[in-house]
Amino acid sequence: MIHRYPCGTISRRSLLAGMSAVPVIEGVKRVSASESRLLADPLFDKTKLGIPGPFPGRVIEARNPAMSNSGKKNREAIKATLARGMKELTGADDGVEAWRSFFEPGDVVGIKVVPNGFPQAPTSPELVLEVIESLKSAGVKTTDIFVYDRYKSEFMTAGYQKILPNGVRWGGLTNIDGPQTRLIDEEHAKDPLAGYDRDEFVFMNLVEGNADLKDDRVFRSHLGLFVTKVVNKIIALPVLKDHGSAGVTGALKNISHGSVNNVARSHASAESNVCNQFIPEVVSHPVLRKKFVLHVMDGSRGIFQKGPFGNNPEFAWDYNALLFATDPVAMDKIEWQIIDAKRKAEKLPAVAATGKLALDPLGTEGFDVRQPQHINLAGHLGLGLYEFKSPRGRRQSIDHRVVSLA
Repeated sequence: MIHRYPCGTISRRSLLAGMSAVPVIEGVKRVSASESRLLADPLFDKTKLGIPGPFPGRVIEARNPAMSNSGKKNREAIKATLARGMKELTGADDGVEAWRSFFEPGDVVGIKVVPNGFPQAPTSPELVLEVIESLKSAGVKTTDIFVYDRYKSEFMTAGYQKILPNGVRWGGLTNIDGPQTRLIDEEHAKDPLAGYDRDEFVFMNLVEGNADLKDDRVFRSHLGLFVTKVVNKIIALPVLKDHGSAGVTGALKNISHGSVNNVARSHASAESNVCNQFIPEVVSHPVLRKKFVLHVMDGSRGIFQKGPFGNNPEFAWDYNALLFATDPVAMDKIEWQIIDAKRKAEKLPAVAATGKLALDPLGTEGFDVRQPQHINLAGHLGLGLYEFKSPRGRRQSIDHRVVSLA
C-alpha cells in the first residue's frame, strides 16, 4: 500500500540557493513538526549538548601506536586512548567524570556504529565494548543502551551481535533490501529499532532518476523511529574512511545516511551526485542536532581509497588514533586532511580532485567528481566550524589538539 502525506506549510530555504540569506522557494513548502519549531526559535542555544555542542571547533586526536597492528586490535590500548581523549575533550580530571558530562542515569543511549568497512575497517568491536563500559560508569543502565546501524544486515555481517554484553540491545532501522521509501510500520511493532517516523522528515526537491513524482515519499527522507522515539542521546562512532561520492565519510555522513530513509537519491548515479546538498540538509534536522551529542572517530585503522567498503586490504592502513568532538564539521575537516595526506603519500590525488571527470589514476572512480565540500557547506549552516584560520581572526576556528600515548 502506498501512503500519501498531507502537505505542511512553507518550504525550507534551499542550501544550493545560497546558504543563510536566500529567498524562499516558490510554492507550497513541507516541513516536519520539529523543523518548524526550530525555524520559529531564533534563540536556538548551540552551547547545549547536540550539534555543534559545548566544544565547537575542538577536535582531540589521541594517538596510540599500540591500538592496531595490521588490523589486529588491542582492547587495553583502545581503552586507555578512549579515556585520555575524553579527558582532553572535556577538561575532566578522570574518564568517568568526562563521560558524566554527557550522560547520566535515566538516559537511553544509542551507539551508532559503521559496519560497512568490514572486514578491514568497521567501527572496532573493542571500541564499542569500551564505550558501553564508559556509559555504564556514567550511570546508564545496560538495558538502556542500544548499538545500531541503519542496515541490520550490514550490522550482522560485521558480527556486533556476537560480542555485545547481555542486556544491551541491538539492530538496524531497516534491512538493506526493499524500496528506499518504505516506512515499514509493521516491523516497528515487533522491533523498537525498526521503521521510520511519518512526522519527522527532511523534504528536498531531489529524487532518484526513475522516481514517481506523484508519490510524495520520493521527496522525503524520514527519520528512524528509533532515533525520534526511543533514545534521547546518541554517541556516534564513525570510521576514518574515504568515500567515492562524498569524498570522505565521517561524522556528518554517519548522521545523514545512518538516520533516515531514501538516501540513495543523494548519489543515485555517476552524474547525479548531490552529497554536497543532502548531507548538510539532513544533519540540520533539529531532532538529529539535539540527539547526536558526541562523536568518537575510530582511526585505529582507516581506508584511503575505494571506501566506504572494506574489501580491499591494499587501501587500508593503521593510523592508530581516536578523534573526539561534539562538532562533526570540525571533526570531518580534520579527517579530510588526514585522508588527503595519506593519499598524497600513496601518489593518489586529493579527494576533491578525484572522479571520473577529474583525476582517476586507477580507473575505478564511480562518480563524476567527489564532494568533500559538504563539510564546508555544513559549516555555513551553523553545524560546526570548518576553517583552520578565519580571515583576520574574525571568527572562531578549528582547535585541533594532538596528544600521544606510547
